[in-house]
Amino acid sequence: MIDTPPPAAIALPPLRPRRTIDGISAVLLPFHPDGRPDRETWAALVERTWAAGLTPAVNMDTGYANLLSAQERTEFLTEAGRMARGRRFVAGTYIEGLDGEPSSLYVREATAIQEAGGTPILFPCSTIQHWDRAKTVSLFQKVGSAVPRFLGFELGTMFVPFGRIWDLDTFRALLDVPQLIGAKHSSLSRELEWQRLAVRDAVRPEFRVYTGNDLAIDLIQWGSDYLLGLSAFHVEAFAARDSAWARGDGRFHELNDWLQYLGMIAFRAPVPAYKHTCAQFLRLRGIIPSDAPHPRGARRPDSDLPILSEISQHLEALVTESIRASGQSGPGDNPQPTR
Repeated sequence: MIDTPPPAAIALPPLRPRRTIDGISAVLLPFHPDGRPDRETWAALVERTWAAGLTPAVNMDTGYANLLSAQERTEFLTEAGRMARGRRFVAGTYIEGLDGEPSSLYVREATAIQEAGGTPILFPCSTIQHWDRAKTVSLFQKVGSAVPRFLGFELGTMFVPFGRIWDLDTFRALLDVPQLIGAKHSSLSRELEWQRLAVRDAVRPEFRVYTGNDLAIDLIQWGSDYLLGLSAFHVEAFAARDSAWARGDGRFHELNDWLQYLGMIAFRAPVPAYKHTCAQFLRLRGIIPSDAPHPRGARRPDSDLPILSEISQHLEALVTESIRASGQSGPGDNPQPTR
């Protein structure tokens, strides 16, 4: 028998207790039973996200960006900008399927988002999926010459087939683009995210790594912030959890445990069906009138509903307890994020 060496230990960044977290929540796009987008309910969800103290993100995967037309994405961006009234929001630059040179398309979309009052985040696309480091950095530099602040987006292929996760050297090189202020990491790998946090801490400490790992939402303990689809299920619970972490309150762990339990159910294979789970959960909570997904979206069985109902009841009780303990009038009283 040949002895195999044990795997190398994973180097962990230090824990960062009592840190104020920057929470960005991808807003669900609900649908009427006849397949039409429920724009009024979507607008209410955007407002609910701000009210909870989180930043809404529109035209993301949770908003079915890949299944909307370019005109529909423009309409949702315009409405988000109208609603914002100076409040912060993030919007995806989705160029998959559009004709034109990628850099020009990204600059055009990022500029439109910036002019609407939002912060652009560069959704990956098929054309640039296999670009090398130099071409990728050049693209980001061109976007940075057009807008003052934007976010990057690493998205695994379990979410969309044209997703891309950068190699670590590309991530390091992108930190030299000053207008790139953060990046969402959605590989669903703790190790890859820990690697990015270590590089970030050594090279550019003010840069924000936004976890998109809905299967490991506790990554905020090591210095990640978040841009999640899971937070769309219960923005108040995420805000209460974040507030508990900032206070050093042990209630953080129970809130995180129940939210992660929800995430494990919602983000099981096929992963894109989490959007239907989100609609089921929000309907159970009485927040949206229909749990219909996009007509071409993946679906979950109704047999999930009893367990989702149990999770909802636990979270409601925990949020109420956490708010009472904090002395706040509601989760929206969270302070501004700091590192």
